[in-house]
Amino acid sequence: MEKRKSSGEEDGSGERGLLHTWKGYSCSLTPERLLLSHPVLQAALGSKHGVLLLEGGHVYSFGELPWKQTSLTATSAEPILEAGLSGQRVVAVAAGSFHSGAVTEDGGVHMWGYNTSGQCGLSGLTVVPNPTPVGIVDSETTPPQVVNVMELACGEEHTLTLSTHHEVWAWGSGCQTGLLTTIFPVWKPQKVEHLAGRHVLQVACGAFHSLALVRCPTTSQDTRRPPLDKCGQCHQLLYTMTDKEDHVIISDNHYCPLGVELGEEGEVRQSTLTSPGRGPSGKGLRNSPSEPILPSYSKSPDKALLSPTIPGGSPAAGPTQSKDESLSAAFVNDVEKAQVAEPDGDAPIVEQDPSTPQQDATKPAGTGTKSSPYPNEQAVKDYLKRLSDHSLAEQAKMSPAVHRPQAYSDSPDPFTSGPMGPTILPAVPVASALNSLVASCASAVGERVASTYEALSLRKVMSYYYTAPNPGAAEGTKESPQERIRLEESLQGKKSSSLGDIREEEAEGLSRRLSLPGLLSQEMPAAVPVITKPVEFKRVESTVSPRLLRRCSRSRVRAAPLNPSDVGENNAHLPSLQTEVWSWGRGQEGQLGHGDVLPRLQPLCIKSLNNKEVLRVAAGSRHSLALTAQSQVFSWGSNSSGQLGHMESPSTVPRLAKMSEGIRVWDVAAGQQHTLLLADGDCFQPILYYSGQQVRENQSSEAQTGGYTQQPVLLPFCMNLGYVSCVFAGGQSCAALADRNVMGFIASLHELVSAERKYYCRLTNIKSQVLQPLLSLDNLSSFLGQSCCGLLQILIGHFNRVCRLTGQNSVSLTSLLRRTRDIKGLVILDNARVFLDTYTEYCSAVGNFLVMGGFQALVKPSQDVFGKGCDVLLRLVESTDENTGAAELLLSLFYLPTQHLQEYSRLLLKLATCYEVNSVDYQKLQDGCSKFESLALRMKRKRKEAEYTAHFWKSFPGKMTDSLRKPSRRLVYESSNKSLTLQNAGRFSVNWFILFSDALVHAQFSTHHVFPLATLWVEPIAEENTVLYGMKVTSPEETFTLLASSPVEKAKWLRSINQAVEQALSGVGSESPGAAQRADPPISRTASYTFYKDSRLKDATYEGRWLAGKPNGRGVLKWPDGRMYTGSFKNGLEDGFGDYAVPNKNLNKTDHYQGSWKDGKMHGFGTYRYATGEMYEGWFQDNMRHGHGMLRTGKLNSSCPSVFIGQWLQDKKNGYGVFDDITRGEKYMGMWQEDQRQGNGVIVTQFGLYYEGAFSNNKMMGTGVLLSEDDTTFEGEFSEDWTLNGKGTLTMPNGDFIEGSFSGVWGSGLKISGSYYKPNLYDSDKENKHKHRAVKLGRLSVPSEEKWLSVFEECWSRLGCETTGQGETSRAWENIAIELTTSRRQHRDSPDLLSRSHHKTLESLEFIPQQSDPVTMESFDSIRRYLIKACDTPLHPLGRLLETLVAVYRMTYVGVGANRRLLPQAVNEIKSYLSRIFQIIRFLFPGLPEDGGIIPEVPNSQKMNSQTADPQLESPRPGRVVSCSALLLPVLLPRLYPPLFTLYALEKEKEEDVYWECVLRLNKQPDLALLAFLGVQQKFWPVSVTVHGEKQQIQSSTKDACFASAVETLQQISTTFTPSDKLQVIQFTFEEITQEVLSLLKKDFLWSMDDLFPVFLYVVLRARIRNLGSEVSLIEDLMDPCVQHGEHGIMFTTLKACYYQIQHEKIT
Repeated sequence: MEKRKSSGEEDGSGERGLLHTWKGYSCSLTPERLLLSHPVLQAALGSKHGVLLLEGGHVYSFGELPWKQTSLTATSAEPILEAGLSGQRVVAVAAGSFHSGAVTEDGGVHMWGYNTSGQCGLSGLTVVPNPTPVGIVDSETTPPQVVNVMELACGEEHTLTLSTHHEVWAWGSGCQTGLLTTIFPVWKPQKVEHLAGRHVLQVACGAFHSLALVRCPTTSQDTRRPPLDKCGQCHQLLYTMTDKEDHVIISDNHYCPLGVELGEEGEVRQSTLTSPGRGPSGKGLRNSPSEPILPSYSKSPDKALLSPTIPGGSPAAGPTQSKDESLSAAFVNDVEKAQVAEPDGDAPIVEQDPSTPQQDATKPAGTGTKSSPYPNEQAVKDYLKRLSDHSLAEQAKMSPAVHRPQAYSDSPDPFTSGPMGPTILPAVPVASALNSLVASCASAVGERVASTYEALSLRKVMSYYYTAPNPGAAEGTKESPQERIRLEESLQGKKSSSLGDIREEEAEGLSRRLSLPGLLSQEMPAAVPVITKPVEFKRVESTVSPRLLRRCSRSRVRAAPLNPSDVGENNAHLPSLQTEVWSWGRGQEGQLGHGDVLPRLQPLCIKSLNNKEVLRVAAGSRHSLALTAQSQVFSWGSNSSGQLGHMESPSTVPRLAKMSEGIRVWDVAAGQQHTLLLADGDCFQPILYYSGQQVRENQSSEAQTGGYTQQPVLLPFCMNLGYVSCVFAGGQSCAALADRNVMGFIASLHELVSAERKYYCRLTNIKSQVLQPLLSLDNLSSFLGQSCCGLLQILIGHFNRVCRLTGQNSVSLTSLLRRTRDIKGLVILDNARVFLDTYTEYCSAVGNFLVMGGFQALVKPSQDVFGKGCDVLLRLVESTDENTGAAELLLSLFYLPTQHLQEYSRLLLKLATCYEVNSVDYQKLQDGCSKFESLALRMKRKRKEAEYTAHFWKSFPGKMTDSLRKPSRRLVYESSNKSLTLQNAGRFSVNWFILFSDALVHAQFSTHHVFPLATLWVEPIAEENTVLYGMKVTSPEETFTLLASSPVEKAKWLRSINQAVEQALSGVGSESPGAAQRADPPISRTASYTFYKDSRLKDATYEGRWLAGKPNGRGVLKWPDGRMYTGSFKNGLEDGFGDYAVPNKNLNKTDHYQGSWKDGKMHGFGTYRYATGEMYEGWFQDNMRHGHGMLRTGKLNSSCPSVFIGQWLQDKKNGYGVFDDITRGEKYMGMWQEDQRQGNGVIVTQFGLYYEGAFSNNKMMGTGVLLSEDDTTFEGEFSEDWTLNGKGTLTMPNGDFIEGSFSGVWGSGLKISGSYYKPNLYDSDKENKHKHRAVKLGRLSVPSEEKWLSVFEECWSRLGCETTGQGETSRAWENIAIELTTSRRQHRDSPDLLSRSHHKTLESLEFIPQQSDPVTMESFDSIRRYLIKACDTPLHPLGRLLETLVAVYRMTYVGVGANRRLLPQAVNEIKSYLSRIFQIIRFLFPGLPEDGGIIPEVPNSQKMNSQTADPQLESPRPGRVVSCSALLLPVLLPRLYPPLFTLYALEKEKEEDVYWECVLRLNKQPDLALLAFLGVQQKFWPVSVTVHGEKQQIQSSTKDACFASAVETLQQISTTFTPSDKLQVIQFTFEEITQEVLSLLKKDFLWSMDDLFPVFLYVVLRARIRNLGSEVSLIEDLMDPCVQHGEHGIMFTTLKACYYQIQHEKIT
């Protein structure tokens, strides 16, 4: 309303919310308008009073108000303000017969009026004069929570509220409260437990009955469960058999006496309060029909006389027969005696004092006295005991029975409960129940019946009807509300009881009987009791019941549901149409709608209103109303004054009120004996109808009744009231709330809502009058064919969605009209996207059906159903042209919804004009209007396209139609007028080009080819080249030229093809507004295509990026045989990085390649995992392994039997490589050719054998040297592996040797022919011995420079050089930049692959160090820092090279390769690495001098800086010496250190053992003794040492105290890697010694070697370095040549001397 004011309207109290009241329906009647200060929002009418809610939350009362304390206000014609509610913002009011209620904004409830029956919910007061708060507290929650209320309804003696959680709470008196108690009144509000867990939408109160509108629970998972065979409420059999004279009847006429039976202490004994499948039956119930069955009512001996009865003299549901037939007979007789006829429909209610707890006047007679079918209680107990002996134990196993001990009493209270609590019964599926049922019957009636049952498959017949979900039995004593709801759903589907006034279609599901074969048709009461008993039958006939056959032959439900429960219900903003109506309370007038006149103590669903889309309920005193979304009104209950709106009287089930055609009711109200209806007529201004008692006012102003309506009558004054938005009724009064039409807004709003209601009714009529009859045809699928059948199903599905959405919108708009009358919450605006999508999908479905000839195919079935004239269709289309064909009528009918879009647009625009142009609401409405208008235009265009296409297929040759016609394919343009031909086509050839929305078809005589538009490129050929109007068309496998007949045709075809391609690519057809504006579709695009020509790609499907007819960019290529490539393409071929999988059918596994490609072949670095378990990681060329690579062989990579790493040439090992044969424990390091060892090589084994020499044809063949672990050496000729053959020399470890000819396998006996030499002890012989034993290793192995050539070649090629050192430096840097940028981009997409520090390294590598020629000290430092970073990341070519070298080095010298004789080769290999890497660095930085070259001296300050920056590289010569070891060892050696140092340790093992023994021995001595022993001058002996800051004197026993800091420094030598670092440690050690001596002597001092050596020897001994020999050898082998003769060189020599001195130290 505020927004309306903002649009500049005058919105006074005189315009909105005007309330008019009247009584009766006479022509001369003039309603009285109540004059109030504010607009009325809501009114409620009681018997003789009313309550009004005004804008601002004020509440007024008027009429007779006897509960007011002053006589002035007891009767008030003028409304008086309820002052008790001032300060409260009230949002809803309600009025009962003699009390009132109000709901406040915060969910609180206030009540006032008479409280004699507790209807005001306030204990201790009979009258509540003023509004008083009523506290509603949910005590089941912890802590107890206050319940917020949103709706209130009041009856005569009870009140109902609807909480914000959609639960119902009640208080007051009588069964109409639905509460589990017999003690009335109920003062304190209590929850109606039977509706807990359900989503209640609205509540309504009659005088003594209640109604609730409930949203249907979702039945997604329960719909397919079999139904129960027993009632979950009372545990009677749902199917029963009884003999009737000479035939058997199977019936499901089970009426559950829900709510009639009360327990003692005021507690209702209700099975559904425990768990599904549990009932109040005794323990002894059996499931098998052949066993004795306890009567179903046997819970209490008194219960039999409580059997609810129905006219006809039969109990509503009979007990099952026990074997004690005399008892049963007594039982039945007593029941019959206790029966009483129900009061007639018009019988008056027995009035009782409202202050006393009310009991229903219609309860069965005989309830006052105790009358049992058994002689006494003891007999019952004995009988129960006998019955339960067998089954109790079995049932206890399944679930524990709950016992509630309860003493019998002889009190006359009829509502006494039995001695047993609820017992859990096993749920038996319907199939087993029926089988056992029929089996017991067959035992009685003979095999003939059983065989007939088999033939008929009665089980199938029965299961056809039973579609209700079955929850099954649950364990335990509690259940969730949802479970209980599902149980009740299944049970109420089987409830059946009728008074015979129900038409068959309404009664289906309420009352059914099936006769077994051979049963005579016999007159029976509508709800006959059926008792199971195994009886011998005299006569059986084999005829089949006609009714059964009729039911059997009925066609099953089709696949396209007309009322799908899930369609559209999932949108939270739209109201649900799937509702149920529940009723409870007194039913003597049939006002509960269950087909009987019995009371219900608890809510029960009115099944006949299911699927009727009820959106509102109303309750009069003794009748009820339900308003549906289709604007129909169902009424039931008392019709004494014609208040039901139809002639029948009374009605115990809902019936449609008789309204004139075209009258759509949208609001209802019910009074004491009248009904008021608000409806749409011919115009959109609402009209009022009245049905019920006539009331006339006489002179004494007392209302008198007389006469009543036969059916609803129009109230003539309604047009004078303005635009009525809602109606109210109560007592004898009526009220209508109306608005004046200000500035057209109210009229426009009513027009919008009215149009939507009319539209929804029209859609439902189409559904019921056209679709249902058509779908019920058995031969429909034969008319339509398979494809059209599926399309019709889809179309109906979409039609249902449109229908459901319209219904929901209609309900939402009606609700808006009844409440706010404002555009806030207009669903059509807030959820426009839902509407647009639904209509778009629907329009496509209609178009698809039309294109496939569906409407033409429906003509014959339509004529069969509707007759030749198809009058039904004509009426629904609202056409007067009788010559219109059935196909056109059906088409018009299905296109109706799309025409309604224009109506939406028009009405929204009309609403918008009521607002100022610059307001937000105007803009909102305008946007909505334009959306629907543009959609309507688009739908119109779509329809034209579909009709054009359908017309085209009629003229197209039939053979090709079948293959080319597709539902979604639309015709765009075609060349039947010879507008387009193929260049160079034959003279007699026929070329027909057809452009569809998804493909260009080239049709010839009997063949055609389809070119998908997504992969079609078309470009005009320049006119200057030729006089012809040509277009070049490119597809993935063909390129051809098309010639147009004229420039106009050429332009037309070009535009059509380009637009069609653009739309095909965008995937939205012509719906995207920008599609037509673009001149040409993109040359690069994403599409899918299956190749049909290309030999390599035949039948393969490519999906990915394209460029001008070729795959280009990322894509996926799949072959039919399972091969698949995923990765980059270039110019139609695999190029770049990609994944390739090839299935291996023999092994049932897949070969998988991941790596680089070039020109459609594997090229570059990659990893190939073979199905055999092998894995190759390395370089490829032309699909072959080529370059450096590693092959792991073996079934599992974790335990590879062999590994080869080395050079490959065209898929074969060629060049240098290392082969580790894990199974044999051998490692070969040498040359290969054609996959065989050929040339020089070395083999080491795990047993310590070492061979170096020549190999040929994969064998040791030629000259070689063989050494065993104990230094036995053979040097000579070999012919096979480990086989000596020819001349040679065998040298023993002790120096003895044999020269001669040898033959045989090493280690298994040699044949020798030669001379044996035993050198003696003379000096000359010693020299001789030395000469023969010193075998020079490494001569016959592969030189270090020739190893791993392929690794370095790959690095050079990455830098853009074809051969080593040949190339341009600038190009090399470009390649580095490209590689780094590509890597960064790849890792940006998956950031988890790179650490943060790694990412920073990459960033810093983008800056190339400035080069100067020649290199200065400063630039040399920046180069050195750059190299450290470059070698640290494998994404840089140098880092990649280093990583590969580390891998091959470890592969060579780890494991079996850790052989001490390999040490020289390992050292030389590192040196060769250094020189070759330095060559690459000099190529990148040409200004660097050669290895050993000098960078000239720089100014003094810079020299100081550089020296402090890197002191390890200082040199005695001026300037700095550049050496490869100083530059590269710091980055290379730390990674190679473990295998290298292991070799050193193995080589020096014996030496170091001697050294270590000596170190341990000498370290046992104290400091002073050791200094003395080593000959250290006494002046160098420390006198005192500092320990923890305190000086302590050196004692003779002091140990490890002297020169402690120097010792600690020297120990750090083991923690460093490079020789320069180790030399640094030695230098620091000398400095520490010097410092200590200087502090001792306290004067300047220069060392002499004689003084220094003993002191340093002491430090070395005390440092206890375990592998000192290895450290010394490593430094000696790898130290920078330029420091050998400097200070570092002298210090190292001193350390080396100490090592040898310690080894040869003698202790005397």
